[in-house]
Amino acid sequence: MTSNKPYLLRAIYEWIVDNNTTPHVVIFADNPQVIVPQQFVEEGRIILNISPTAAKDLLIDNDGISFSARFGGKPYNVYSPMEAVLALYASENSQGMSFELDEFDLPPDDNPPEPPRPRSNNTKSSKPASRPTLKVVK
Repeated sequence: MTSNKPYLLRAIYEWIVDNNTTPHVVIFADNPQVIVPQQFVEEGRIILNISPTAAKDLLIDNDGISFSARFGGKPYNVYSPMEAVLALYASENSQGMSFELDEFDLPPDDNPPEPPRPRSNNTKSSKPASRPTLKVVK
């Protein structure tokens, strides 16, 4: 059978947009097929706003995610193969889904960055989190 990941990503994206929240995708930027502005990559990952107002010509197909966006006022074509997508979540409430990084997606002789880990709901902080948190969608 084919991977269910692209189907889940499309469904979660639609669910996030239908609930008037902002979809963000986390991409493993060290994958050699990923095309992203490298100046925004942190710890081997990049988090991108893929809302309808931020991402032009967004395409989530069975092979990957592609769109055009502006970074620092300059247009940029972004591409990520499906294997490099680590998570998709709503930035306002961190609801979404994360995915495992396959062993074959890792650069040679390097350790992968760990994907964002969900925090428990009972943790409260007076300052905003610097990284997104994810919840399992049931």
